[in-house]
Amino acid sequence: MKINTSASVVVRIVLWLVMLLGGATVAIEADKNSPLFQSPLFHIIAALLGLIIIRLAFRAAANGGKELTKGRVGNIPRLETNKLVMTGIYNCMRHPMLFGLTLLPMGWALLLGSPTFITIIAPVEMLFIIFMVLIFEENEVKQKFPTEYESYKQNVPLISFKRSCLKRLFTSK
Repeated sequence: MKINTSASVVVRIVLWLVMLLGGATVAIEADKNSPLFQSPLFHIIAALLGLIIIRLAFRAAANGGKELTKGRVGNIPRLETNKLVMTGIYNCMRHPMLFGLTLLPMGWALLLGSPTFITIIAPVEMLFIIFMVLIFEENEVKQKFPTEYESYKQNVPLISFKRSCLKRLFTSK
């Protein structure tokens, strides 16, 4: 099966999988004898919270992705754009999909009920995702749309915690 997307996108997807699966493996190994990890009540509560967070993360990715398709003009690789999208949720924040997906490691950690993953590994992975956005995503967009993006960047924050923006990000459409 041929994947029609850029190497950069494929590398990021592989990094996500390595982080989520590797983090889970390391954390569960570290927690296997922990009393908290052995607690059924902890697992039930954590799993419910994890499912809620994972659902929000995927909803944000879907909402951002739907709007981002407006940036695909012509025959270009999947998950790529050739037009800067500044409408919909993108007029609230510059990286809504990635903001939502930043929640994924914590949702996964809670779903697994791993105290080590919840308290150490997931927060580190979340910071790494933010770092990837700041370093890679921002630079790629600046290179694609130098003048347009500079103006957009001055008017729209990287992320926004305004209630109206979060509602648009996490509400099903």
